[in-house]
Amino acid sequence: MSSQTDGPASLLFTPIPVTSPTSFKRLAKHGISEAMADAVAAAPTGQCVGWGIPFTIKNPLVARDVSASVKVSGLKAQWLVFLHTTDIEPLERNDDGFISPTPGQGRLGEHVADYVIVYADGTEARQKIRRRHQIGMFRRGWGENCFQAVSMRKPNPVPALHEHPASATHRPPWGPSQTRAQNADMARWCNWIWAWENPHPRKAIETLRVEPVCGTVVISAISAGKASSPPLRWERRRKAILRLPRGESFDDALDEVGLLEQVRLDLGQVIRAAPRFEYPDEKWSKTYNNQRPDVAQREVIVEYTAHTDARFHLSSGKTIPVKRIESGTTSNGLVAVKPAHRRVTLRVVEKKSNKPVPVKLHVHGEAGEYLAPTDRHRIPNPAWFEDYSVDYVNSDYESDAHHYCTYIPGETTIDLPLGKVYIEVSKGFEIKPVRKVVNVTNATRTITITIDRVLPWRERGWVTADTHVHFLSPATAQLEGSAEGVNVINLLASQWGELMTNVGDFDGKTTFGSREAGGDGEWLVRVGTENRQHVLGHISLLGYNGDMISPMCSGGPDEAALGDPVEVLMTEWARQCRAQGGLVVFPHFPNPRAENAATLIEGDADAVEMCSWGNLYYGIDPYSLSDWYRYLNCGYFYPAVGGTDKMTAVTAVGIIRTYARIPDGVEFTYRAWMDAVRSGNTFVSYGPLMEFSVEGRQAGARIRMGRLGGTVNVDYEVASATIPMSRVELVVNGEIRESEQIGRWRGQGHWTVKLDRSSWFALLVRAHYPDKTEMIAAHSSPVIVELDASRFYAAADAGTILEQIEGALAYIDTVGTRADDARYKQMRRVLTAAHRKLHNEMHRRGREHLHSGAHAHAEHRH
Repeated sequence: MSSQTDGPASLLFTPIPVTSPTSFKRLAKHGISEAMADAVAAAPTGQCVGWGIPFTIKNPLVARDVSASVKVSGLKAQWLVFLHTTDIEPLERNDDGFISPTPGQGRLGEHVADYVIVYADGTEARQKIRRRHQIGMFRRGWGENCFQAVSMRKPNPVPALHEHPASATHRPPWGPSQTRAQNADMARWCNWIWAWENPHPRKAIETLRVEPVCGTVVISAISAGKASSPPLRWERRRKAILRLPRGESFDDALDEVGLLEQVRLDLGQVIRAAPRFEYPDEKWSKTYNNQRPDVAQREVIVEYTAHTDARFHLSSGKTIPVKRIESGTTSNGLVAVKPAHRRVTLRVVEKKSNKPVPVKLHVHGEAGEYLAPTDRHRIPNPAWFEDYSVDYVNSDYESDAHHYCTYIPGETTIDLPLGKVYIEVSKGFEIKPVRKVVNVTNATRTITITIDRVLPWRERGWVTADTHVHFLSPATAQLEGSAEGVNVINLLASQWGELMTNVGDFDGKTTFGSREAGGDGEWLVRVGTENRQHVLGHISLLGYNGDMISPMCSGGPDEAALGDPVEVLMTEWARQCRAQGGLVVFPHFPNPRAENAATLIEGDADAVEMCSWGNLYYGIDPYSLSDWYRYLNCGYFYPAVGGTDKMTAVTAVGIIRTYARIPDGVEFTYRAWMDAVRSGNTFVSYGPLMEFSVEGRQAGARIRMGRLGGTVNVDYEVASATIPMSRVELVVNGEIRESEQIGRWRGQGHWTVKLDRSSWFALLVRAHYPDKTEMIAAHSSPVIVELDASRFYAAADAGTILEQIEGALAYIDTVGTRADDARYKQMRRVLTAAHRKLHNEMHRRGREHLHSGAHAHAEHRH
């Protein structure tokens, strides 16, 4: 037995000594149940605090069969607060084994005792004590709470698992930590706190007498005090700004009972404290979409729930009444934030149709506090596989800056403070984002935001896609995709060691959102698979029909389970996907940089993916482009697609996306989208849109010229509704041939390029937000111009590609766990065929190169 404290004690209450001849160790002599006797060791004793009320627990007052009493001579109090519990009572069964009709496991309403307050003048006040009203059993069954009493330990906040330091000794399990709250009323020994309001607070109390009626009552302690309302009833959530003293930093670490060091509450609980965000509110409408806030260095927003008489306890030793803060008085570094109690309907409509449309939404108040819809997370979780709500967090892990957003289907309910609120709405790359300031009053019922499509790329036949999304449900993916203006979401089932994700969403036939599936045909979700091997590489298998291509992962951790053998190659997965009508994409190209070389050499893939890795400002990775260029330079022409590899709320679907053009007269379907990608008429973008042609032919086209070459005409048009553009460049055979500055939002131009050898052309757009560095924000797939007697070949690039295949062979030959000898030999034949194909081509070109010792010309044997 030990003391139990759930926070600082209120000065409004004083423990009243309970003197009794019975100790906890002697409870068994009172005829208690065996279960209660076993739990006595867990009963708290000593100086305790529950719900901010102090108690002194010594010997309990026990009443069973006969009355028991305790002297409290001369006590005057408005409230008496009892810390008590009862023994459990077994359920009764009839002869057929059914539970006889009873008031439930908690024996609802059962009269267990009368508490009789005897005043000094001889008068009495009698209170009936009933189970699940004023008192509960020492061990509570789930769903059997009390109606007028609370368990001794008040609820406390629990940080999500990723927020706990690695050194923490008390880290909650993954699941419970997602609730961000904990109620400890299922403890081994549960005391219940009940507050009795004295009808005669000016009369002195002489004695408390307990008259048992049914069962055993155990009163551990009593506290007396005053309060302006029932002391166990807290008010709804509020927020305040805590201003730290100069030189003091904020520490968000919680102790073992979920309390912060710098700010605590007695008759209440601090829900969360986090640095205050500072938005550019004075010029809100002129700042850009998704812009991260600054972080106040010495200001913390404290969210809390408390009794109206509660006091904040600061680390300096000062206490501050909640009433004083909420009255608007600045007090000792705490300032009230306007409460968000005005419930409003927020609608976002498209200008042309005036109909609600799904969008991404951000709202904050004058203190920088994030304001979430009533059915969305107030604290979106950005961690890997912890929570998959419909949220987006533009996060900067180098600081505490987080720009919180959520997705709504066009209309939502949200609680707002009176005064100014700052709203941000966006929907993809063709609609101009809106940043608007709204003044909320008591008369505000509805807020309507209108958005406008300012770029016509969808009307021109371009559809958007994210080729790489994980963990969302199909319905959530469809909402997020439509809100981000992404027509096609490829939701990929996969395996992560022993974890399988989205496998139940795969059926090999359904395109969610299609007309065949009951949708409008504009926002589609298709479940495919990302098949993975931690050394050889990853491959995305999109839109295939029939059975799932398995195993999804091979070769052990990180991707497959420990002990899994290397039993399949990416090239074999790719061929199976194509045989089942699917599209093969190499995700987050080029890494893992190994066997993908063999698959690309053999022509078994359809596209390579430029990936965001969740970074809104980095742009298309030059490393990915450089490796893609190697293959283009050697004549292996694959279009580029854009995929986010979304696995957390830090990444929004379509931050980087594929634009693919559906030919005129062809209805947009998932299959038409796959055909458009295969055709190569694509570009990848972080925001800027383009039309690009060589001799009037768009990306993916092949143009034939005579052996002497000549001049080609290159035309482009670029536009952006989200990120300001700075420069457009023409890439020829992996090098910048032309470069010119353009307007921030629109540009067009023409170049004439002279050719004397076969060449590929692509358009590159650079852009940046005002406070960010320039990035590669868009890139087209290539147009190929082939000259007679001039073939694509780059010796150095070919040599590095060959080395990748040799590395894959070395892996399966040496450290890779083998399934069986036949499977190993078959995989080796696949890799050797690709190696020989490129190797022979290099020799035809007169390219001398070193052969690794393990992969010389002779057949390798073990």
